[in-house]
Amino acid sequence: MTSPAAIPEKMTAVAISSPGGPMVLKPERRDVPTPEAGEILIEVKAAGVNRPDVFQRQGAYPPPPGASDLPGLEVAGIVAALGEGATRWRVGDKVCALTPGGGYAEYATVHESNALPIPSGFTFTEAAALPETFFTVWHNVFERGGLKSGETFLVHGGSSGIGTTAIQLASAFGARVLTTAGSADKCGACEKLGADRAINYRTEDFVAVVKEVTEGKGANVILDMVGGDYVARNYTAAAIEGRIVQIATLGGAVGTTDFSKLMMKRLVHTGSTLRPRTVEVKAGIAAALEAQVWPLLAARRVAPVMDMIFPLREAWRAHERMEEGDHIGKIVLDVA
Repeated sequence: MTSPAAIPEKMTAVAISSPGGPMVLKPERRDVPTPEAGEILIEVKAAGVNRPDVFQRQGAYPPPPGASDLPGLEVAGIVAALGEGATRWRVGDKVCALTPGGGYAEYATVHESNALPIPSGFTFTEAAALPETFFTVWHNVFERGGLKSGETFLVHGGSSGIGTTAIQLASAFGARVLTTAGSADKCGACEKLGADRAINYRTEDFVAVVKEVTEGKGANVILDMVGGDYVARNYTAAAIEGRIVQIATLGGAVGTTDFSKLMMKRLVHTGSTLRPRTVEVKAGIAAALEAQVWPLLAARRVAPVMDMIFPLREAWRAHERMEEGDHIGKIVLDVA
């Protein structure tokens, strides 16, 4: 257990030396951050790796004002110190947290309301795989998309960290789950997680399969991280009064579509980004997760799918793994 007296002045962190490829991620010595009012200092044991980290490394996704310049949007570890007015946690508590940056380091600060207890039986590396994907999926699928039991849900990129989480949560809450993935192995992994039908987008037309499976009705909620030409195809695959939620545009931020389908089907096309949202918004998502999802994690009804774990100093290898596109589930850094 870490006490305030044992906190060092310096720590090892992995910084972006200049915009570029994975090798620009360099270990360096930094001052240990001091928690501000309402914040906690976490001795980081593990940190999740996410696609926004890659974009930040490339120079395409700068941190929001006031956030650390270090990459890393989720951590798990031990509460090492409390900022003024922080009362929810005690020094020594084991937590995982959503951070606006700074996760690739031995210590990180976060507002106390954006941290959650590590579910019973979870390792630090498993817990570090929770915040970014579970916050994202809960907010976009259930809050923005309004997915209900008995509805049909389509998630693109089902083998990603977001995808594997979305499949499990949608299935746990009673939806019929369809997903797309890029290989037979990835499709098989998605179906083992609870997808009713995994569609290999390299050999099948997901629009045709969705229509076939739903007897022409279409998907009630679609979670899309592709964008580009998927926008028009999602409109065709969606059910009457369907909801399409955009969380990334990996296939292009510009697309052409027939907006008459939006009107005739009474579709809702919305979207969001998580990192720039306020502490208060993230606190609301955290509270909903603790009430609705954390019991499922404690019972192991859902769990993060772990791909590979790399040492903090070799974060560049984790980024290479992500950019290769062969991973299934979460990539995590071992900081301990």
